[in-house]
Amino acid sequence: MFEEFKHAMFKEFKMTDYRLMSFFLGIEVKQQQDGISISQKKYAKKLLEKFRMSNCNLVSTPVATGLRLTKEGEGIDINPTLFKSLIGSLRYLTITRPDIVYGVGLLSRYMERPKESHWVAAKRILRYIKGTMDLGLFYGYGKEAKLYGHSDSDWGGDQDERKSTTGYVFYLGPTAFTWASKKQSIVALSSCEAEYVAASAAVCEAIWLRNLLEEFDHPQDESTTIHVDNKSAIELAKNPIQHGISAIELAKNPIQHGISSTAVEVDSFPT
Repeated sequence: MFEEFKHAMFKEFKMTDYRLMSFFLGIEVKQQQDGISISQKKYAKKLLEKFRMSNCNLVSTPVATGLRLTKEGEGIDINPTLFKSLIGSLRYLTITRPDIVYGVGLLSRYMERPKESHWVAAKRILRYIKGTMDLGLFYGYGKEAKLYGHSDSDWGGDQDERKSTTGYVFYLGPTAFTWASKKQSIVALSSCEAEYVAASAAVCEAIWLRNLLEEFDHPQDESTTIHVDNKSAIELAKNPIQHGISAIELAKNPIQHGISSTAVEVDSFPT
């Protein structure tokens, strides 16, 4: 089928066949016998050179623990064009680097009037990238392609609007293949509510992914597991009787407080 398609294209257009893809729009592709790996090492290196961070000190995390940023920020004003250029470049790097998605999404909120504190946080991500240049994604052949996900959120992490941030990642087998980090549209009044909203977003994504995989002739016969680390949110999601109870009332119950690493299951239809 591929040969017939290439032959038809060659007849209509002037083209060159480079065989197996190895590089595409800044993404390095290595096709091996046991699988395919993708990374953006060359792009990351050029990014560090562009912003003069090639010889920077290394850090172990892209975002400092307990970081709290505001629109007012601290320090002098930073050139918005320069800041937008950095954030846009970092966003493209998230194609193969889900580990920096949260930090990049957080800094994207302050592109209109960036301050020195925002610039320092952005440079920290570059310092993290410097020490993790070889990271990427590997998709192996013959692995069990079972869909499962993880969902999480902070609570009131946005200091300006007091909104929480939803984050989720889905795996098809051992490797992540879709992820997101997004500020919630509502103000959650409890950690249970914030986690439940995040889990709901993950469930919607899981249903869409299941339908997509079915179209690709790879249906998921079993329910999709989504791991949630909040006991109250799990109880609210799994118990139909509690669907009419607000997250605030559930959070007030001291028996149901606490953190638990458990899972909720998603079938092929929304509940």
